[in-house]
Amino acid sequence: MKLIVAEDDMRIAAFLERGLRAEGYHVQVAGTGPEALAAAQDAWAAGEAGGEDTLLLLDLMLPGLNGLEVCQTLRAAGVALPILMLTALGALEDRVTGLRTGADDYLVKPFEFEELLARIEALARRGRGLKPARSPQLVLDDLVFDRTQMRASRGGQLLSLTARELALLELLMSAPGRLFSRERILATVWGTHEDPLTNVVDVFIRRLRAKIDEGHPRPLIHTVRGMGYRLEAAPPP
Repeated sequence: MKLIVAEDDMRIAAFLERGLRAEGYHVQVAGTGPEALAAAQDAWAAGEAGGEDTLLLLDLMLPGLNGLEVCQTLRAAGVALPILMLTALGALEDRVTGLRTGADDYLVKPFEFEELLARIEALARRGRGLKPARSPQLVLDDLVFDRTQMRASRGGQLLSLTARELALLELLMSAPGRLFSRERILATVWGTHEDPLTNVVDVFIRRLRAKIDEGHPRPLIHTVRGMGYRLEAAPPP
């Protein structure tokens, strides 16, 4: 799926682009309203001709044309791309206006990257059934994460983890064997406000590894150099 990120703050746009590309999306950034409008129109025409599905992440405060104007123009022209409106304006009337203008969903800044992904996935699967319920317990080998009580244990021994370490572990355990990029981890656990150049992810991985793997014959946290981290019961081939 292609995502058009219409965002005039280039730091936020770059952060979203890295994180979404790491999730496997094809990402195009538009820094102004007219650029977003043209990109969405081109993507719609390409989709009508058999091209890839496209979703528009539309910031409300864009130069040239604001998000509402872009949305109105697209809908008036019959462009039916899914539109997720992103804005710092969280008042009820702003959300209602955005939805009535033609947006399919509305997300208020600052938001968690994981929620953004969930909104994108929800729009992508709309009309194709419901997402399965989230399991209250995650298990990998002898490592257990209880989402209800927000605690983890390995080999029956309770682990002493901070709130941030628990959030990091929950993310890794949500998809055993899946490679999580540093960008994805940073955006999900720390949020889009964090400096993308920070080494906080590596620091917390080391802390988590010390608490989970030390003293056990089977390490569960694995590093893929230059790419990220995964959690699995056996070392990757």
